[in-house]
Amino acid sequence: MSSEANDYTEQTACAADSHSPLRDFLRTETGSAAVLVTAAFAALIWANLTPSAYEAFWHTHLSLRLGSHGIALNLREWVNSGLMTVFFFVVGLEARREFDMGELRERSRLALPVAAGLCGMLVPVALYLTINAGHASAQGWGAAMSTDTAFALGILAVVGRHMPSSLRVFILTITVVDDFLALAVIAIAYSSDLSVPALLVAVGTFAVVLLVRRLGVRRGAVYAVLAVVAWVAMLESGVDPVVIGLAMGLLTYAYPAARSDLERATGLFRLFREQPTPELERSVRAGLASAISPNDRLQQIFHPWAGYVIVPLFALANAGIPISGEQLSRAFSSPVTLGILLGYTLGKPIGVIGASALTTWLSRGRIRLPVGWGALAVGGSLSGVGFTVSLLIATLAFHGTGLQDAKIGILSAVLCSFLISWLITRAIGGLPREAQLRALLGKAETIIDLPVPVDPHRDHVRGPRDAPVTVVEYGDYECPYCGQAEPVIRELLGDFGDVRYVWRHLPLTDVHVHAQLAAEAAEAAALQGGYWDMHDLLLSHQGALRFDDLRGYAADIGLDVARFERDMRSRAGSARVAEDVESADVGGVAGTPTFFVNGRRHQGAYDITGLSAAVRAARERAAVSA
Repeated sequence: MSSEANDYTEQTACAADSHSPLRDFLRTETGSAAVLVTAAFAALIWANLTPSAYEAFWHTHLSLRLGSHGIALNLREWVNSGLMTVFFFVVGLEARREFDMGELRERSRLALPVAAGLCGMLVPVALYLTINAGHASAQGWGAAMSTDTAFALGILAVVGRHMPSSLRVFILTITVVDDFLALAVIAIAYSSDLSVPALLVAVGTFAVVLLVRRLGVRRGAVYAVLAVVAWVAMLESGVDPVVIGLAMGLLTYAYPAARSDLERATGLFRLFREQPTPELERSVRAGLASAISPNDRLQQIFHPWAGYVIVPLFALANAGIPISGEQLSRAFSSPVTLGILLGYTLGKPIGVIGASALTTWLSRGRIRLPVGWGALAVGGSLSGVGFTVSLLIATLAFHGTGLQDAKIGILSAVLCSFLISWLITRAIGGLPREAQLRALLGKAETIIDLPVPVDPHRDHVRGPRDAPVTVVEYGDYECPYCGQAEPVIRELLGDFGDVRYVWRHLPLTDVHVHAQLAAEAAEAAALQGGYWDMHDLLLSHQGALRFDDLRGYAADIGLDVARFERDMRSRAGSARVAEDVESADVGGVAGTPTFFVNGRRHQGAYDITGLSAAVRAARERAAVSA
């Protein structure tokens, strides 16, 4: 592996993919927001330039037939009920990953976003029903309740650059709750002409999916066929089939790769290098695939398609409405438009903020906000960005003028929520520094990913012992990426005088043949008080780590070479190295280098910019806690 990569994101893998699925998800959602906005504007331009052509195109029928059986839907229905199933499949995948491996693996953290998500739907619905009381439009209440993930996170990226990262996770969790409940509403309240036999077929097919999963079948083709059968049956039953996507996503496990699986994959790769045959190439692919969870593999495949193609295509198919002064005047006096607009811009923030405050109060502080109250206000206003699911329900609930009024309300809510969020962030930015930090960070306790806390009497520590920020690196002296990170660490310690640095050993013996020996050499040097001198030499001479080289380094730093040799031959440092490896296994460390900042796993690049930002965030949170 080359050490000349300059993006500081590479790792020598030993346990799982080095990228955080959550960060990848957030990055894709945020990036796709620009494409989504472009598609929505394109739909508006198209619908206003040639309204008849716009409607004619999306009402074009497309049929799929197999013998005497088939499905005939117009293009808009194929997008709304077909492609959007994939979108909700991705939502289900992310919800399951968060539950298995992410922020929600601590079940106590589930209560607050669930309460916020639930009340963030009930309050807007109540407002909508109040405004539409006595009107036939009251049955369209479902269009005023669901937050759009892509738009919300996209706007956050624009107006909330200095918001804590935990706010993004909080918004994401709320939107997952939103989508889950919204699909239940679609299935129950907006399904017509229910066909019981077809519904039973769909339920039976889903039961087969559960059985197949129970039997340990891992072939994606089997699940794909069963999902298609369930989708068709659900469509024929009269229930919107997008619920199948969410259900299949929620069933897909997420877990870190086991070291044994990766060692097996490494062995297969070595065999392939020695004998590059097609059979061994297939074995290597199968071995690598088996080491990664189905959830991670499917997110990597489908999430870019959902974010950059399906949701923008949905916007293109549904956001187009002819707009004129007369129509806007009528719409903003319509209870449909006003109900949706006020439901989102007023009801959503009240529901989210009120539920968060009530949950915190009822738990007597045991359940804490993941952010400060200022950041929560931004999150509440951003939750008023409804688009995708709101438009989907609007197309089911309304027709003609009512549908146009609903679309104007939805688009207006997006603009108003953007403006409100911008104003709140500007207000927070104008606060004194200490008050600003408290408004953004609050007193929430972060999840600690580091399973074995730093012990200054045991760990090798560089920097002030009582520093408020601790950076832990799991490293391998033969790993080129650890060598690449070493000057970054030196610069970091030079820039921040209140940071301490800890190195823990993770020699990847299946990849680097001299890594274990080098780690034990560092521990042998530690017995003579020369740990950091040896550490620096090992990382600067990664290509020369044989026993004779190590003995030479011991002489260079002034150690008792005879004692060093005795300690090396008796493997005096092996137990200490094994303790570090065990702690890495317990923590699911993905590879080398892996960094933890104040106990929280650092995701993303480990260049000076990335690590400095993580250190500053940890220092600010430590200051607020103090």
